[in-house]
Amino acid sequence: MTELQGRVLKNYNGYYYVSVENSIYTCKVKGRMKQNRFSLVTGDLVSLSPGAAGEGMITQVLPRKNFLPRPTLANLDLFVAAFACAAPDFSFLLADKLLTLAALARIPALLVLNKEDNAPVGLIDKIKAVYEPIGYEVYTLSAKNGTGVEALRQRLRGQICAFGGPSGVGKSSTINAIDSSVALRTGAVSEKIGRGKHTTRFAQLLPFDEGYIADTPGFGNLLLEGLEPQQVQQAFREFALYEDGCRFCPCTHTHESVCGVKEAVQDGRVAASRYESYLAMLQEVRDLKRNL
Repeated sequence: MTELQGRVLKNYNGYYYVSVENSIYTCKVKGRMKQNRFSLVTGDLVSLSPGAAGEGMITQVLPRKNFLPRPTLANLDLFVAAFACAAPDFSFLLADKLLTLAALARIPALLVLNKEDNAPVGLIDKIKAVYEPIGYEVYTLSAKNGTGVEALRQRLRGQICAFGGPSGVGKSSTINAIDSSVALRTGAVSEKIGRGKHTTRFAQLLPFDEGYIADTPGFGNLLLEGLEPQQVQQAFREFALYEDGCRFCPCTHTHESVCGVKEAVQDGRVAASRYESYLAMLQEVRDLKRNL
């Protein structure tokens, strides 16, 4: 029988749900693949042998154009780092961690700020002043009242994209506002601890306007396991503009006496929040490696 090619939309309880044109096949993995070490995640393109009643057997994972380890997805066109302006508060460090993971996976990324109607005075302008000059798009909206939703809808049209961010920022609510037919579960923020309840349990791709949207499980913190210090540095794209001013090569931009990046931070050419995130992430990566 002729094999088909499709995209994995969801992996749940050992089954892979694969979209082939207008059909969904419920698939298992062929035995010979299990004999070898293999990686198969949401977003992967696969070959499958169709069976009866919409079932199938995956025989091959096709080459990926990119791979995002946290949240685990493959073959994305765009990563949406989703945050709230309040409840929970915006975190520059968590934003920079997500943008770093996307950059290292070579996936274009943008920032979405939900709950704009509750934003503290000056916060949105401050965030835009940090990220827009270094090439990141920033979209603000209110999933609750619908403002700003249409601009984001137009930006995501035809893309295979994933939303990632902390619990409680309204990722699912934002996706519902973009396309109500998605009908994702939404959850309230726990007033007691000021954090969101985990309403999305696993990543899945949902059809949206000639493309797909993935909602991913929220988190309270995001660890950077497996990264090298040099990778953290590479992900801060603006640093490269000032490294000619560093006396040492390589320069860690931490303790060196003559450092173009540190000078750029001091005079405001590099945002202080970005540099603080860099130092915190660098220390985290070093600590994780030390504890292996």
